[in-house]
Amino acid sequence: MKIEDSIMKMKILMISPECAPYSKVGGLGDMVSSISKQFAASGCDVKVFTPLYATVKRPDDLEKQMDNLSVHMGLGLEYKAAVWTSKLGAAQMLFLEFNMYFDRQGIYNYGGVDFSDNGGRFAFMTRAALDWCLQNDWIPDVIHCHDWTTGLAPVLLNTSLRASPLGGTASVFTIHNLQHQGVFDRGVLEYAGVPMSEFRADSCESYGSLNMMKGGLYNATKITTVSPTYAEEIRTPAYGCGLDGLLRFRGADLVGILNGVDTDVWNPETDPMIPANYSIADMSGKAACKAALQKKMGLKVSKKTPVFGVVSRLYSQKGLDLLARIAGDLVSNMDIQIALLGSGDEWQQKAFSDLSTWFSGKIGVYIGFSNELSHLVEAGSDFFLMPSRFEPCGLNQMYSMIYGTLPIVRSTGGLADTVDQYSESTGAGDGFKFSDATCEALYNTIGWACSTWYDRPEDIAKMRQNAMAKDFSWSGSAEKYALVYKWATAARSAGI
Repeated sequence: MKIEDSIMKMKILMISPECAPYSKVGGLGDMVSSISKQFAASGCDVKVFTPLYATVKRPDDLEKQMDNLSVHMGLGLEYKAAVWTSKLGAAQMLFLEFNMYFDRQGIYNYGGVDFSDNGGRFAFMTRAALDWCLQNDWIPDVIHCHDWTTGLAPVLLNTSLRASPLGGTASVFTIHNLQHQGVFDRGVLEYAGVPMSEFRADSCESYGSLNMMKGGLYNATKITTVSPTYAEEIRTPAYGCGLDGLLRFRGADLVGILNGVDTDVWNPETDPMIPANYSIADMSGKAACKAALQKKMGLKVSKKTPVFGVVSRLYSQKGLDLLARIAGDLVSNMDIQIALLGSGDEWQQKAFSDLSTWFSGKIGVYIGFSNELSHLVEAGSDFFLMPSRFEPCGLNQMYSMIYGTLPIVRSTGGLADTVDQYSESTGAGDGFKFSDATCEALYNTIGWACSTWYDRPEDIAKMRQNAMAKDFSWSGSAEKYALVYKWATAARSAGI
């Protein structure tokens, strides 16, 4: 099935708080960028509506599209905003300029503290996107909403705007991380122009507060999330973050679709950020990348010693507190090295920084973020650690496999879906998986990978070939989204 055949040149509006490379906190920004470019290249009319934050990397082709967008909020409030435009592949970027909300450092927070007006900020972004469509007489077939920040869009389409030209537009709501739900005072609902009758348990209300994620899930035409396993996990109390009952109720409309990878950016054959390119047919350049990584991270340069890489935010979700507790024992008891790039919780930052001092030459740490270094870690490492407590999709395990770096992951969410377990008896697989989020399980799995490195090098070579042969491009995932769009528009046309 071809994308262009299944959705018949649809008009698609993406509303998102992030879009790489302009604004990005995590995988959401990458996904929005990649899927938008994929559908636009297939002939769809795709527009991405996102704020013009102070930190947005201004593209060279940025120009003002309109400077008098009327944004109609509730309580009779009307604001004027500007919209700037540029190209994202064949898609069109629409940047919302409104300094009161977006001319500040950070997207959701600054200095680790969430902005107190986030509810109003993203209610405004959502309403501005819908008003832009109406005032420019551009009515999309599908509005694709991303995470809690856009949760009020499906609510508005079903209520205040049902009688408008947008009343027939289908909504697809993607859950990128159910843990973040956008819980605010009920006044935000009134400010957004949503009827207060929606402040009820089967729409937007949760324990006396507005829950923007919940409103989106109840009102969207169709719901997706970013891996099949996560789509099942979030229907259970263990992973549902209090919304598992709702997700079971909407289960027939919930689809798990793996994110793809932008292979124009992540490709060892063409990557300009690594010292030597290589491919599945010629792996020689990977050794040069490993040596460069070891030198960059202050590790002893050694072809023999395996490097275990990490690129991550240092928060509880990612499970790297487990690594912090065992890293010293790992490098003391095994001939391995650890290279970590990340930032987050202060205690984890300090713990890893201390470890790099105490075990100099064996543990290298860079606190912060560097895009160039993230590429070098993927290319230069032999193994990649992702011991996540939960992981809706995960991209780094896919980047790793593309670069012939074998992932070591906890079997959850997208990690379970993308990594095939190594078999000692056959040499099959492309990584190492474990189930329990414990120090012991992580230690033993790293030990398993270490013994495979030294005792069964032929299996390491085979697994690298298996990993690099996988197709993580967006083409297959985009076809699945095309079907969801088609189902959503058909349901909306039927009045659902």
